Amino acid sequence: MPLTGEPDRLRRVDDVPALNLSSSEFAELGERVIADAARYLAGLDDRPIRPDTRGAETVARFGGPAPARGLGAAALDELCTVLEHSRAGNGRFFGYVMGSGEPVAALGDLFTSVLNQNATAWRSGPATAVIERTVISWLAEAVGCAGFAGVLTSGGSLANLMGLAMARESRAPANEGGVGGGGVVYASSLVHMSIPKAVALLGLGRGNLRLLPGDASARLDPGALRAAVAADRAAGRHPIAVVVSAGTIVTGAVDPIAEIVAIARAENLWVHVDGAYGLPAAMVEPERFRGIADADSLSMDAHKWLYQPLDCSVLLYRDRAAARRAFSFTDDYAASLDPDPVEGDVFFEETIELSRRTRAVKLWLSLRYHGLDAFRAAIAANLRQARLLADLVDRTEGLERVADVQLSAVCFRWTGGDPATSDRDNAALLEQVNRRGRVYLSNATVDDRFVLRACITNHRTTDADVRAVVDEVLAAVERVADPG
Repeated sequence: MPLTGEPDRLRRVDDVPALNLSSSEFAELGERVIADAARYLAGLDDRPIRPDTRGAETVARFGGPAPARGLGAAALDELCTVLEHSRAGNGRFFGYVMGSGEPVAALGDLFTSVLNQNATAWRSGPATAVIERTVISWLAEAVGCAGFAGVLTSGGSLANLMGLAMARESRAPANEGGVGGGGVVYASSLVHMSIPKAVALLGLGRGNLRLLPGDASARLDPGALRAAVAADRAAGRHPIAVVVSAGTIVTGAVDPIAEIVAIARAENLWVHVDGAYGLPAAMVEPERFRGIADADSLSMDAHKWLYQPLDCSVLLYRDRAAARRAFSFTDDYAASLDPDPVEGDVFFEETIELSRRTRAVKLWLSLRYHGLDAFRAAIAANLRQARLLADLVDRTEGLERVADVQLSAVCFRWTGGDPATSDRDNAALLEQVNRRGRVYLSNATVDDRFVLRACITNHRTTDADVRAVVDEVLAAVERVADPG
């Protein structure tokens, strides 16, 4: 019986809890969702990448007050409308650094959400905790860092923040006494924007981030690093870490890892590798990443070049004790009392997060279904396709490639207009290309020039999709040159 005075709206009906769904109802709804998703995938290649929608239209369609009374199964009817107002991630999506949402992994996400394990510790999810440790070891070995530990997290921004938190606590401890004299961090001027955010959040201050020049291939210059460290030491400052880019966000440049590590070891600097974009390529071209196993910590976004659905990022580190120094602080109610190395295992001693969604199952399922060799083949194909696009650009009159292609990012621009309005013309060209909806590019700045950028991190991309980039750019050129 309900408590006296309990509102009618909160009472159970026939002792059936509110929100309860029978297994048969769930199966019926699940079949509908899977069918809609399958139809979406079946027609994905024919969809315009940029949806024909505007901000006001989406607000009108999906905004409004929450329903007081549930819609039941009719609530699912709008999922098809969601598809029509969403960006299509087919093989011609080349914007930003965006993975392609491998479907087996998506099923793993669904299963994980139903399972609903809190990835805090083995006791909170015995199977999923071991799966996460297993997947971490698989990936560490695959990229050349066998024996490294790690955790899964939301993205490269958090992984980079955590890597630098470990660096700070190892070289300039501040968890107890606070940030005093701080510490200096070094990186390429092309480093990802998450690094300046991280040094600010860690109390080191952006004034203590040295953004150093690159060489002709946009890679961090070891000589510039050595000189900057010497200058800071002479000025009484405290160098603590260097961030190595294993695939810069704009051009995909890979810093000379081994040379930088050698300097870092001589100077007692922590080495954090931002491999959020490029590190999976070490599975295919390990020679480009020589020295990677000597780093202290590394980030790698599985939702980028391992094609996983968002979100799924990896932080790898050499020393679990360093992670615990940075992140360990546990109240009695959460402390692990089990001495067993497996059953007593807790993740929250090695990460910022306490409550965590289980990210490992989708990655585990995807890797088991396809095998590592299939991922290597897909990455190798993307590398080859980037070089194909670079060659097409080089052979097309009116187009100019503006950076070396080291991984899968290709930066170029149209040079057929007035040089005085080149940036404006290329911005208009980008808008035309994306509005047409057949391919999708993003923009970048290289040598202070506005350029077009295609980044290929999609398992669906074919050579025909790559050739469509130049075709679509040339078609858009006609509209920009002759808007009438």
